[in-house]
Amino acid sequence: MEIFIVEDDRVLQLMLKKMVERLGHHVSGTAINGSEATKEIITSTPDLLLMDIQLKDDIDGIQVVESVKKELDIPVIYITGNSDFKFQERANSFGYIDYLIKPISFETLTKSISKVNGIG
Repeated sequence: MEIFIVEDDRVLQLMLKKMVERLGHHVSGTAINGSEATKEIITSTPDLLLMDIQLKDDIDGIQVVESVKKELDIPVIYITGNSDFKFQERANSFGYIDYLIKPISFETLTKSISKVNGIG
């Protein structure tokens, strides 16, 4: 499975990449901000997005998903450091596979990815 990672913390992004590869999947790309993510996701057409919600520019992860879903139907797993319910309510508008609160374990990510088309 081709997985695109959007995470503005480079260390966490690298950890997610290593977890994804350990599961036998390929990281099709990474981005640290919303504008970059929107462009790259549309051109790389991944099978799954691992999406941080709060990013370091004016576009948050939920807005990225909203933009991308206009062109592509890609499942999303949100991985966020913010447990504020208002973000989860906004994310519900566009649907998601899972909504994980950081820090996440390898086992948690494994279970979430396995929910995508029943594979993992």
